[in-house]
Amino acid sequence: MKIGIVGLGYVGLPLAAAFSKHFEVCGFDTHPQRVQDIQTGIDRTNELDAEQLHDLLQRGFQVSQESDILADCTVFIVTVPTPVDKQNQPDLGPLRSASQTLAQYLKPGDLVIYESTTYPGCTEEVCVPLLEAGSELLLNRDFHVGYSPERINPGDKVNTLETVVKITSGSNAEAALKVDLLYKTIIKAGTHLAESIKVAEAAKAIENAQRDVNISFVNELSLIFDKMGIDTYDVLNAAQTKWNFLPFKPGLVGGHCIGVDPHYLAFKAQQLGQEPQVIRSGRTVNESMAEFVVNKLIQYLDKQGVNWKGESVNLLGITFKENCPDTRNSPSVEVHRLLEERGFRVLVIDPWTDDEAVLNEFGITLQVEPNIDSVATLITVAHSHFLNFNWTQLSKQHVVFDTKGILPKGLAHLRL
Repeated sequence: MKIGIVGLGYVGLPLAAAFSKHFEVCGFDTHPQRVQDIQTGIDRTNELDAEQLHDLLQRGFQVSQESDILADCTVFIVTVPTPVDKQNQPDLGPLRSASQTLAQYLKPGDLVIYESTTYPGCTEEVCVPLLEAGSELLLNRDFHVGYSPERINPGDKVNTLETVVKITSGSNAEAALKVDLLYKTIIKAGTHLAESIKVAEAAKAIENAQRDVNISFVNELSLIFDKMGIDTYDVLNAAQTKWNFLPFKPGLVGGHCIGVDPHYLAFKAQQLGQEPQVIRSGRTVNESMAEFVVNKLIQYLDKQGVNWKGESVNLLGITFKENCPDTRNSPSVEVHRLLEERGFRVLVIDPWTDDEAVLNEFGITLQVEPNIDSVATLITVAHSHFLNFNWTQLSKQHVVFDTKGILPKGLAHLRL
């Protein structure tokens, strides 16, 4: 058995590292810089440290931006991104492209496993026809397909690939068993064999949609309590004294999962004639929070008589979550845009990101530390590094808005 991993980002590279301990593994990625980085022992996602990446390469792992590296593989695992477009509709371009590429190398007896998050039915309705058309082979007669959704949590060194239960599924009973046994070789936490590919796709989709809806409820409470003049955290601290209260916190929601997966589920629901009211409302609330944060800051500055037009504001964090370099679908980028649109000069501090990458993608030059002469400091990401700043001094010098609730209450003038 030789395994080919298609897509070597946050999901694909850890998967390659795990499987390479048991099988021959190679990788294909269309981004030249990513391929070059891996070949030279660099992982900008920080999912593998230098020693882990070195060990992977020592085990004979080969990576290329040329797809013919996949030619002699018998198992293919697809881990490409599944984003949304500007209208929040599923962008299946990477998934279609990967399927068409694999079709060139598909042989009788081969197995294709998809890990990319998508809507229920996508694997069999979109991907399989592309595999069949390009290879002139038939599903379940000549080759098999499986689906095992990724559960990587970027930056999390506790809940890793091997320590989280893996959902598995296949295009028939034979394929399902083969997929399940394959993942059992690397997943210490065990596997859950789903009844069908659609069930596995749906399970993944609702994981993040559920979290999105729960956070949106607390965010909506924050909007209500703001008008009442009471602190949301004070309310939550009181409420969670009940044993079954769910401890969700308000905040900016983004990333490649929570901010995207609900749109995939909603898309499929609408295709079937079912209006996804709860899912849609949750997304609407969460997508409005960046503007609420900026407006709340401005209202407070105005109330304090601060002449803020043209002044600088410190924005702490540009990634989508704490202690992680991933900037995909980061709500902090939207906060930055809105602040500049209102007339602020925005100084961004983020020790976790690659300065050059942020400059190239967003046109943002990162700063090392907050400017004490700014009119405000806005915390949008809970990087542990930020706790090292002198918050007593910053709080005395200007307005501190802690959207993540990481500071003691007395040091922040504003919270969500």
